[in-house]
Amino acid sequence: MAGLIPQSFIDDMLDRLDIVDVVDSRVKLRKTGKNYSACCPFHDEKTPSFTVSPEKQFYYCFGCGASGNALGFVMDYERLSFPEAVESLARLTGLEVPREVQTEAQQKREEEKRSIYTLLEKADDFYQQQLRHHPSKHLAVNYLKNRGLDGKTAKRYGVGFAPPGWDNLLKSLAHNDEDKHLLIEGGMLIHQEQEKKLYDRFRHRIMFPIRDTRGRVIGFGGRVLGDDKPKYLNSPETPVFHKGQELYGLYEARLAYRELPRLLVVEGYMDVVSLAQFGIGYGVATLGTACGPDHLDRAFKYTNEVVFCFDGDKAGRSAAHRALEASLDTMTDGRTVKFLFLPEGEDPDTLVRQIGTDKFEHMIELAVPFEDYLFDAVAEGLNIRTMEGRATFSKRAAPLLDRLPKGVFRELMFESLATRTGLNRNILQELILEQQSKGEMQPLFVAPPTPVKTEETVPKVALPKKTEPEWEHPPLEAYADYGDFPQELPPADYHEHYEEPQAYRKTGRKAYQPELQARAAGKYLMPPVRKALALLLTHPTLASLEPNHDEWLGNETDLDCLMLGRLLKVLHERPHYNLSHLIGYWRGIYGAEDTERLAAVAGHDLLQAANALTISRQDKPAKADYDTQAAFSDAMEKLRLQQNQKKTAESLAKLKNADLTQLTKEERDQLVRAALAAKLQQ
Repeated sequence: MAGLIPQSFIDDMLDRLDIVDVVDSRVKLRKTGKNYSACCPFHDEKTPSFTVSPEKQFYYCFGCGASGNALGFVMDYERLSFPEAVESLARLTGLEVPREVQTEAQQKREEEKRSIYTLLEKADDFYQQQLRHHPSKHLAVNYLKNRGLDGKTAKRYGVGFAPPGWDNLLKSLAHNDEDKHLLIEGGMLIHQEQEKKLYDRFRHRIMFPIRDTRGRVIGFGGRVLGDDKPKYLNSPETPVFHKGQELYGLYEARLAYRELPRLLVVEGYMDVVSLAQFGIGYGVATLGTACGPDHLDRAFKYTNEVVFCFDGDKAGRSAAHRALEASLDTMTDGRTVKFLFLPEGEDPDTLVRQIGTDKFEHMIELAVPFEDYLFDAVAEGLNIRTMEGRATFSKRAAPLLDRLPKGVFRELMFESLATRTGLNRNILQELILEQQSKGEMQPLFVAPPTPVKTEETVPKVALPKKTEPEWEHPPLEAYADYGDFPQELPPADYHEHYEEPQAYRKTGRKAYQPELQARAAGKYLMPPVRKALALLLTHPTLASLEPNHDEWLGNETDLDCLMLGRLLKVLHERPHYNLSHLIGYWRGIYGAEDTERLAAVAGHDLLQAANALTISRQDKPAKADYDTQAAFSDAMEKLRLQQNQKKTAESLAKLKNADLTQLTKEERDQLVRAALAAKLQQ
């Protein structure tokens, strides 16, 4: 049943669940004091750092930072969507998931998407049947045999055949006008409004179904049998298919491995399928576009290592530069990106057949690490043995490293740059700030302009409107074999016609990396706002001590203060909420990024408690009383003091920089009073 899941139901469901039971049924837990621990299921480790708190109904890993409530754990561990995880946990509690009433338009869109999925599955069956029974099947079978593909692998990936002709799929699946409309919306038929024609998008091609992570067919890629162009033809953007976010072969790779060792990003569908035939089942391919941040975010949900595989020619190097730049924003601690360059003229399909599986996997293991390739690419064309070369190298590299997420890896990269250039970290930071102030922050790798296609090359065809993400570059020559358009028109006597397809848009999301401030000796010093947040998450009743949440909601420039205002507001409105409720509420209202930020603060508090319990002192009482109200009040007092000091500094700076000769006496007095007022409030 379609519709939003009410927040009240999620709260009630979490109240009925014990996170210890939920986690223990999937990861064996061991009692350690008042909490439970285990080796983290989200990263490799030998010493347990994964903690589950039954009191807070919350889990946290001190190694990788994974955190959340029972719902978040099921989503991450079983790789389920939010509604799927709710359904799974509801079954444990014997509850039926209610749905809020949708508008008629929302219901129609959801119903249309379900119908498109159904027709795409039928199209997949149609293409596979044609490979076995069509009179022209020998053309496809001979091609696949010549490429060395066996029947078992072809069946595993659902390889099919779109026979020659303009209306094979149209006649087979479009039994009425509604079917025609859905096939147009699903990208399977092309509608030419001006020419009054409707015909199959895929003709005389080997067909590769593209599946989402749930195994549903969402689109197709077709490989031409002859020398026609484009060599690869992909489904266009549709309500269910967004090529800038999908990876071909990811679903099959997840089926092949309980835990994916890595993902190898290659160029073509046949590369993915051939590697799987030789036992390398973790190959994936982008769908005619360069690999972007959305692709990497999707990949890193299932593995910690991504290896890009490119030809060693100029086009391959250009594609590698773009993959390198796309990787910068995703390189959080624990993730690995490598670059594998094949001999010129070879691709994974041909090379694995020549050298075998073992040698090919050995090449993958010896691929160039992210850090080495980044510095090599930045130094291209420079003599870094000279002072001038090192200066240019520093100006190129420092802004790129500044894009890396905060963490140990980022610090190590800056240390490596300092070692290579002889400059200390402060000077490198000054270089970054200088370029930012001058507006000189330009991408290091700039793609060549997109070649202009003439009317003779691309006929006027009414296709679903596409909105490309801002990060996606124009296609490079490495992707010239791909296309989303037909290369020829049907004959003049072909007169099928239907309505104009609707346009759909897609959105992107940039992942948020939670930040903790590391201090000496492995300890963490929490600022007052973080301490107040941690105390509220642990003891929600403290919100009554700070009745004015609007004071902090207005501070949109300080994310922590804004989070404090939001937390106080929800606790004023829902004083019965505990940490588990808050995490679920935050995920639904503010999204995954802000939820990770909130969970990082809660996890930080767990870390302090765990460290305190492990300290052995003779004078330590059996049970120390901790005045949470006094601690919260003290944190809020210090926070207000900080805010007043900030206002004072701003007022004094404004007074200092003002041209007093251009001001009237009243204006000067007003500036002085503003500065003194902030000072007196401290």
